[in-house]
Amino acid sequence: MHHISASYRVFLTINYAVLTILALLCLFPIVNLLAISFSSSSAVSSGSVTFWPVDFTLSSYTYILENNQFLGSFGTSMLRVVLGLSVNLILTILVAYPLSKEASTFRSRTVYAWFFVFTMLFSGGLIPGYLVVKETGILDSIWALILPGAVPVFNVLLMLNFFRGLPRELEEAAWMDGAGHLRTLWSVYLPVSLPSIATVTLFTVVGHWNAWFDGMIYMKSPDEYPLATYLQSMLQQMSLQTATVSLEQAELLTQVSNRTTQASQIFLSVLPILAVYPFLQRYFVHGLVVGSVKG
Repeated sequence: MHHISASYRVFLTINYAVLTILALLCLFPIVNLLAISFSSSSAVSSGSVTFWPVDFTLSSYTYILENNQFLGSFGTSMLRVVLGLSVNLILTILVAYPLSKEASTFRSRTVYAWFFVFTMLFSGGLIPGYLVVKETGILDSIWALILPGAVPVFNVLLMLNFFRGLPRELEEAAWMDGAGHLRTLWSVYLPVSLPSIATVTLFTVVGHWNAWFDGMIYMKSPDEYPLATYLQSMLQQMSLQTATVSLEQAELLTQVSNRTTQASQIFLSVLPILAVYPFLQRYFVHGLVVGSVKG
């Protein structure tokens, strides 16, 4: 039986204690945010809310969900995530696969690689980007939120480095069996690339879900806003709505404030990501070492 020394036990104890404290420090802000969202505006204004709701109320959530635009924006964001993830993954894989080849196999590899890296260093700017979206006829459509970022170069680099780290013997065996590039990519590379795909998937989902600025620019109608853009705009309009609401709505507004509403919005925004992450976490931890030196 393997003997564990006393010094190693002390190290483990201290290590677990430090990690537990760090985990609690990361968890406390979320718990405080949740408590604020379920507390009354007077309790939040007085600073009496810590990690448990004071004067428990669902008024802030009721205020958000009463507006039909919230559900529409939620649906727009879900559609954006599904379409954006599909487009980003397909193009990322199709770009990363040829760029992972050696220069002797793909002579123009370096030229194309620098072409993509150049887009990370220099941007065309806000106005040229808007004009391109407008002239292509996708303004005020869901594709205006997806196509401008259809090829995320950072994700391409992650996938590229993972492909380059795979044993070359796998590809050679596929070629000996008569497989072409597409067959090799589908049957050999993708099945062993789940950690990299999970990492790229998580980055893509979070990026599309949290993006709000492009919706503000490319969407003319507020009814077409994704959720993040809608939540951002609702905070700005909250003070203007108090003068034009009904008596029932006015009574509701007295129970909420910018802080409680903002806390509710943030919690609702992160809830889908919190639901998805546990399923990707097993692959994501492995995917963090994509591109590292392999022994």
